[in-house]
Amino acid sequence: MADPMPKIKPSEIKRFARSALGWPARMLFPPVCAGCRRHVSQPGVLCGTCWPKLRLLERPWCPVMGTPFTHHMGEGFLSAEAIADPPPFERARAAVAYTGVARQMVQGLKYQDRTDLAPWMARWMVRAGADLIAEADVVVPVPLHWRRFFRRRFNQSAELARAVSALSQLPFAPSAVQRVKLTRQQVGLERSEREENVRAAFRVPAEAEIEIAGRRVLLIDDVYTTGATVRSATKALKRGGAGAVDVLTFARVLPGDFRADESATI
Repeated sequence: MADPMPKIKPSEIKRFARSALGWPARMLFPPVCAGCRRHVSQPGVLCGTCWPKLRLLERPWCPVMGTPFTHHMGEGFLSAEAIADPPPFERARAAVAYTGVARQMVQGLKYQDRTDLAPWMARWMVRAGADLIAEADVVVPVPLHWRRFFRRRFNQSAELARAVSALSQLPFAPSAVQRVKLTRQQVGLERSEREENVRAAFRVPAEAEIEIAGRRVLLIDDVYTTGATVRSATKALKRGGAGAVDVLTFARVLPGDFRADESATI
């Protein structure tokens, strides 16, 4: 005769308990769309209206710059940008194009204290940068100057880097490179002005050299605009002993889309 009260496995009890504990939080703080703040089924997802507005960057892309091609150009084919102005880093990748919902998410993280977005943005970054992560030894964020950090209270790039580190199980070195020059905000600056603005803005402190010496660094930032910031940080990391540097960002301003008034990396 079948047992009318079948035994419940301990694992099922634990799963039910965890779910029950989350009910009050979901009722008090229901999950909202990462783009428009409409209510959604679970944290970190986009609603049906915002999802089509997100442009994920997919292969085929330039193996150096990560900028997408309209069609496959052949193995090892480089973009005009990579040929005309070779970067100091090895490779760059970004998860999404810096338009629409992606711009709203970046600005929410950076200017509206939406640090809750960082883990979800990092998931897309890990997907886009899988080939970089597979070869990386340590994760390093682009730093803020201490004065700007004091005013803002957090570094959006460090929040993304911390999440990427946790998802990829790579070491996190938040102090491996420092911003020693209080630069102007990059918003409103032309390409040449951005390069001059961040020239010699970074250095690796002597006590941090052991963290990057001979290692392949995965440099994390929120947006790749003209590349001036990550180029300058890359040069500092290499002077500090890094074996190689790859760059991974959440968003990328695609060639031809740059406007000096964009709210982008500072």
